[in-house]
Amino acid sequence: MYILRTKILLHICLLAIFSGARAQSPGAYSPCQEMPALMQNFKADNASLTRFYAPASPSFRESAAGGNFRAVTAVSSPETRARMEQLYNSYLQQLSKINFDGLSQECKADYILFKRDLNEKLRLSRLEAEEFSAVKGYFPFADTIYNLQKLRRRGIRPDAERVAANWDRIARQINDLMPRLRQDTSLTVTSIRSAVSSITYLQQCLAGIYTFYNGYDPLFTWWAPKPYEKLNQALTSYADAFRKKQKIDASGIVARKPIGRDEIVRLLKYEMVDYTPEEILDIANKEFAWCDKEMLKASREYGFGDDWKAALEKVKNTYVPAGEQPEAILELYNESVDFLKKHDLVTIPPLAEEVWGMYMMSPERQRTNAFFTGGWDITISYPTNTMAEDDRLMSMRGNNPHFSRATVHHELIAGHNLEFFSNARHRTYRDYDTPFWVEGWSLYWELLLYDMNFAVKPEDKIGMLFWRMHRCARIIFSFNYHMGKWTPQQCIDFLVDRVGHERANAESEIRGPLSGNSNPLYQVGYLTGGFEFYALKKELVDSGKMTYKQFHDAVMQLNCMPVEMIRAILAGKPLTKDYSTSWKFFDKLLPL
Repeated sequence: MYILRTKILLHICLLAIFSGARAQSPGAYSPCQEMPALMQNFKADNASLTRFYAPASPSFRESAAGGNFRAVTAVSSPETRARMEQLYNSYLQQLSKINFDGLSQECKADYILFKRDLNEKLRLSRLEAEEFSAVKGYFPFADTIYNLQKLRRRGIRPDAERVAANWDRIARQINDLMPRLRQDTSLTVTSIRSAVSSITYLQQCLAGIYTFYNGYDPLFTWWAPKPYEKLNQALTSYADAFRKKQKIDASGIVARKPIGRDEIVRLLKYEMVDYTPEEILDIANKEFAWCDKEMLKASREYGFGDDWKAALEKVKNTYVPAGEQPEAILELYNESVDFLKKHDLVTIPPLAEEVWGMYMMSPERQRTNAFFTGGWDITISYPTNTMAEDDRLMSMRGNNPHFSRATVHHELIAGHNLEFFSNARHRTYRDYDTPFWVEGWSLYWELLLYDMNFAVKPEDKIGMLFWRMHRCARIIFSFNYHMGKWTPQQCIDFLVDRVGHERANAESEIRGPLSGNSNPLYQVGYLTGGFEFYALKKELVDSGKMTYKQFHDAVMQLNCMPVEMIRAILAGKPLTKDYSTSWKFFDKLLPL
């Protein structure tokens, strides 16, 4: 009887512990199985198809072996694109058979987001095909290469003499198309980039075909080498001819085409941010005004009165000598982690502390990233022996210890490094890559630590405020550029004049987001996502519903997803099958 009573009491205690944990943290219970299983299968199927249909060039296979599979875009063959669309539609069909109302809250969020992403993949596939159609006339030979790629996948022996003749013919065909290309004035930034990407993809296909047969097939080895070399060179010249059609701004940046207001609105809705670009610009300007006031306070405390730019100059000149930056970063890391532990803000697994790495950034990469980056490792920007003298000084001034103090915890713990570490261990089936979580979470820690007086000395406050002003500026220049109001040069001047950037560093900050094909809202995601997390913190922590540690651990365990869905899970907000974003998070933050 005593044993039975003990078992009953133990069972009751375990239920109480389980129930209490469930109310506090999503990591204390398992969600439903329908969505994780479906999403894991999709992830595996998507990777398998991408790997199979991809070019077999050595460089690409090397990348694929490490898990870095190339996204299927317009530069893929029509065969590949059709197969991927078939995959997306098949999973939408499977999703439609799931009883949404019977799902747990977490799985309802996954249903909404997974459906959203599948539809977005279909939309992008169709859009990219349309973009390629604008330059399709310049690629009458593409199908010949794609068809040979199909044979290569199964090792079917080609007619080597015919292959050599076709490759020679295509090289001559490209030369014949060159005059038409030089005279064409109708090509847009988008169509030019589509053409260049298509050429790169075709070269990867050819390299895969050539390396598969050459040296192994005697006839191919006899016929193919010289025609292959001739065709590869012709394609390289073709790509260069397309690049010469690009218009270069006064800044020297070949910028992407502005996406326009309508596309910004669509992307914000996709990211589950229920604000217009004008409203977010207003938020950024209000935050900028708050930063101005705080910067004046710090400048006066530092002995420079209201001349905060003079105070900023003094801070910039506190840079460490060349060769000493890694040690300075390590010291800043230790300070930030000690602060997190002292205030018991988040769980820091010992292994996470042990395994983060440190590397130096190449001069080439510093052209698009003048500051260090984080994740599994921290990569440090600092001068090298190959840089011009002015660039060396600007790099050191822009990476001074007081600026860096504001961002080491952004890049490592509890920012990107802890994000990566946690994402690899919790709800790994989720793959909702959004800057509003990835960068917003790291930026949130800058906001929180500033509130908690992590910066005590005025020079440290100036360093943190410099970066906070920069986050405001990122929203302002991103929207003004993409709505067609500013040029890249105006964006650079704004960072120099309004924020106080070194000019070379400002150029790198603009060159990256405006010249590449990254998410146009990526720079917007920092401060906007940070405010989302900050508003959620006020709702759950400041109200006493959760401790800081419970809240922060819960976010980490939920993995990367739109912040509104994290709120829906942690705060139990109603979710419908056709859910539309509705959270006015900034209302929680007023007045600034």
